[in-house]
Amino acid sequence: MARKSFLCSQIPSLKFGETSCEMLSDVLVVVNKQNKDSLSSLLKCNGAFKDNAKMIECIFLMTEQLKLDPMAGYHAIEILERFMIKHLDNLFTTLRAQGAAADQPINHEDVVFEKLRNEYTLIVFSCVQIASKLSLHTNIIDLNIGVRFLHSMGQSVSKQALLESELMILKTLEFNLNVPSALTSVETLLEVLGHNESSIPVERLHPLCCHVLKFTCLEKTAIYNSLLMATTECLNPSREQREKFVPVTKDCMLLSVGVIAVATYILNISKWEQVVEELSYITGISQQSITDFTHVTVMHITKTSTPVTSA
Repeated sequence: MARKSFLCSQIPSLKFGETSCEMLSDVLVVVNKQNKDSLSSLLKCNGAFKDNAKMIECIFLMTEQLKLDPMAGYHAIEILERFMIKHLDNLFTTLRAQGAAADQPINHEDVVFEKLRNEYTLIVFSCVQIASKLSLHTNIIDLNIGVRFLHSMGQSVSKQALLESELMILKTLEFNLNVPSALTSVETLLEVLGHNESSIPVERLHPLCCHVLKFTCLEKTAIYNSLLMATTECLNPSREQREKFVPVTKDCMLLSVGVIAVATYILNISKWEQVVEELSYITGISQQSITDFTHVTVMHITKTSTPVTSA
């Protein structure tokens, strides 16, 4: 059997601005397909961890303190989300089997909660550590660095425990880490936008997009709640409306075009309508959806209580 390698990826690990037009086209196809596949196979628990603002903030802070490329943080979020869904399923399956064998009831939730409470910080850090190895443009967090960093956080962890945690995540995910992050999608679309329309200042938009994306990830619940109310024109959407809206909150392409549109709105509003039109052409997402996302997000950034309209 061929050796599996989590360093291999169908999506090239290139810095922003270094990708050829031909390769960009291929990357966009892959990113779009994976987004559609993800939306077509949504589980009820999908997004439960990516919607946790405190967890996302923790990963961002780890990434900054370890001086990693921001991309590592977004990859770590995706790795943690996918791992935890499978890990929880494995834990409950094991507990149910043990309970059946012992012929006695077990409070599965309490047992799982206690186990996760003891290992969660290590799991989160291991996801960051794995993510650091996915790019050629970031520092790699080895066991020595990992142990020292965790000790500085008050976590007494051995190299062996750190290695076992990393291997547990890799094996649970079957060494399949080829999932684009939100930042991958944003940068890909931004570069395609620049190739299609040279008058759009994508180099200046890029750093602002990074800030907007981070803000959106940290304020995701509030932003999407406002977007739901804006699209339904209802201050108290029904349960059915909320359930129908779930795929919107998981749509990485919508998030990406929205982030670029917001950044354009802030940087150069005179280009905003042109960018929205071009993004709609590239992705097939309606201009109205991009516009709604822009207005709601700008409203949260500026902390205004009424939708912002274009000049």
